[in-house]
Amino acid sequence: MGQIVAGVLAPHPPHLVYGENPEQNEPKSECGWENLRWAYERLRKSLSELDYDTLIVHSPHWRTQIGTHFLGVEEFKSLSVDPIFPNLFRYHYDLKVDVPLAESICKNAAHEGMLTKMMKNPDFRVDYGTIVSCHMTNPLWDKKIVGISSNGASKYFSMDVLQEEMKQLGRATKKAIEESDKKVVLLASHSLSHRHFTTESELPEDMSKEHIEHHGQYIWDMKMIDLMKAGDSRALIDFLPDFTEQTNAETDAGGLSWMMEAMGMPTSPATVHGYGTVIGTGNAVVEWRS
Repeated sequence: MGQIVAGVLAPHPPHLVYGENPEQNEPKSECGWENLRWAYERLRKSLSELDYDTLIVHSPHWRTQIGTHFLGVEEFKSLSVDPIFPNLFRYHYDLKVDVPLAESICKNAAHEGMLTKMMKNPDFRVDYGTIVSCHMTNPLWDKKIVGISSNGASKYFSMDVLQEEMKQLGRATKKAIEESDKKVVLLASHSLSHRHFTTESELPEDMSKEHIEHHGQYIWDMKMIDLMKAGDSRALIDFLPDFTEQTNAETDAGGLSWMMEAMGMPTSPATVHGYGTVIGTGNAVVEWRS
């Protein structure tokens, strides 16, 4: 029987890949955002202790307006250019997809009453949220992935409606994994607070210009991190509607809600590998073990 071995809050600012200078990314940096990049280093070391086959990533930047979609082609290879930061992120990706597992989650989610679809266009451009979270978690790209879209339920309806949909998706994900023989790591690809600067410094990696957008955002981030460290997942999810509204957080896409439900609302303390800011947004690399 397959199982979820870990879940990760895996923020996706393209600046982190830029700061790492991997061969896949065309722009090169001097340095930058070390607190978050080193947090990902600690995560990678932690995950190296686990035996796992697949990364399942839920991204706010693959936003489908109708239903939840799943990558359904065995390999995607192309160039991803960030629409806001093309000066930082022009990344040549080559990724493999665990299509059978994706199809199983899609089927189980449909049985839960969700509207679902497999994305089988081989020329589809994979979003940068998926790419950054997967690269920072596993820069060797030696694991297959399952990519899951987010939908606009929180905008069209409310966060409460979104939370219910993510419970359905979480249950479907867990069931599909258990029906397989796969050991899986879940990635919720998003920041915490997400109010960001509207201008970029002349040198993007100049860390003297980097700070949280304002103190209120920082206080909210610390509240959420305290709940993670306390292992109080239910309170964390209960706070999400208010947190999302007050901080413009990417939690409105549902990644954290999906992951917590799939993991059965873990009560063990999460490991916070690090917290830092990128253009004013708050980001934390956090790991839960099953």
